[in-house]
Amino acid sequence: MTRNLYLLRHAKSSWDYPELNDFERPLNKRGRHDIPVMAVFIRQKGLIPDRILSSPATRAAMTAKTVAEIAGIPEAQLVFNQAIYDAGVSDLVKVVGSTDNQVRNLMLVGHNPGLTGFAIFLTGHMIDNIPTSGLCGIGLNIRSWSEIGENCGKFLFLETPKHR
Repeated sequence: MTRNLYLLRHAKSSWDYPELNDFERPLNKRGRHDIPVMAVFIRQKGLIPDRILSSPATRAAMTAKTVAEIAGIPEAQLVFNQAIYDAGVSDLVKVVGSTDNQVRNLMLVGHNPGLTGFAIFLTGHMIDNIPTSGLCGIGLNIRSWSEIGENCGKFLFLETPKHR
């Protein structure tokens, strides 16, 4: 019984507001352009998650909300989890591992270096970097999310706005 995990890095953020802390930085113009492109890709390829777990940081939340809206994912399926912000691999294992097993396809919207490290941990596939607005697809050979662990997944794809 396979599950799918989609790791989506937040869109490009703005550094134009030095008074804002890292958590509060919004998307910049390129980020606001790129994420709808990726949302259309998600919708067209049928990569619709049953749930989106997102960091509550402004840039990640804006990314997750835009994807949900454009891809037609009900708002009730979007959940914000503080543990995703500034998360390392072990944090992401805990977040994903506690997902309800009724969820077959899960999208995690977060940050680097955690997301790239998590993709490598799960698949053993060397990925240099999941770029901003990049989407990494992983097929997981697990029956329950609690079984998530090292090398339990297969790298499926890494898609970016530049490829669209």
